[in-house]
Amino acid sequence: MSTPLIELDGLSQAYGSFVALDGVTGVVPPGRIGLVGANGAGKSTLIKVLLGILRPSRGTAKVLGLSAIDDTIALRARVGYMPERGGLPPDQTAADFMIYAAELAGIPHRAARQRASDVLTLVGLHEERFRHLGDFSTGMMQRALLAQAIVHDPDVVLLDEPLAGLDPEGRDQMLRLIGRLEGFGIHTLVSSHVLSDIESTCDWILMLEAGRVIRNSALDDLVAEETVELEVLRDEERVASALRGAGAEVRILGHRLEVTTVDADPYDVIRDVLVETGVGMRMLRAGVKTLEDAYLHDEGRT
Repeated sequence: MSTPLIELDGLSQAYGSFVALDGVTGVVPPGRIGLVGANGAGKSTLIKVLLGILRPSRGTAKVLGLSAIDDTIALRARVGYMPERGGLPPDQTAADFMIYAAELAGIPHRAARQRASDVLTLVGLHEERFRHLGDFSTGMMQRALLAQAIVHDPDVVLLDEPLAGLDPEGRDQMLRLIGRLEGFGIHTLVSSHVLSDIESTCDWILMLEAGRVIRNSALDDLVAEETVELEVLRDEERVASALRGAGAEVRILGHRLEVTTVDADPYDVIRDVLVETGVGMRMLRAGVKTLEDAYLHDEGRT
């Protein structure tokens, strides 16, 4: 698939004086996308713009090459949406509602019945298909929300906090379901502030902070930067300053320094700086860089 999954150009969205999205620009490839950021970073607003629910104050947004402003009917035929919670009629059975959702998407009744049965089986609700949605547990309701998002066989599904309110077992089930969608040819954009869940599910990260993009890259690239932990005997600030002068990025954590380099070997840089400053070290070890590390690092630079 050569067409980008998402294209954003100068996208801004304001609610009165509050700016939820501020000049968001970037191209996101097909795949399993993690939309990450703290609560209030602009994740839900971006999803609503991509769905054509909100018309942006400025800029443009495309999904699968279709304008979220001008091509909303064609876009919604190819996109599924799982809201953060609720919204399903409590007095309908899961089967009846899935048939209804499929027919809304233009699927004939007989095919809609088969499609509803297929997606309920996929999400593990086949035995509960004749139960009323109002009797579902939180985990069952979240799986039903996922089922209605994919019942029309979309090319991409947008998932807004799909793990909200789930216990650990329910989270694992939902993460496995999301991971399986790629095998059915469905691209995913998963919005979450739980970075460990995104790291286990997605291969591309779009990171927002205060309505702005602070990262838009492959997850492997994000966590591939080489990080070393260094504990010195004294003069942490002086050593940190010398390391920065040598091109490294440094976080000071008490007597410990977290040193990250991109192009140079961090061990060579640290050796040269310690020789230059004459400061002794107590500990030197490889650091493990996670998505949370990258987020905290980038958040600190904004």
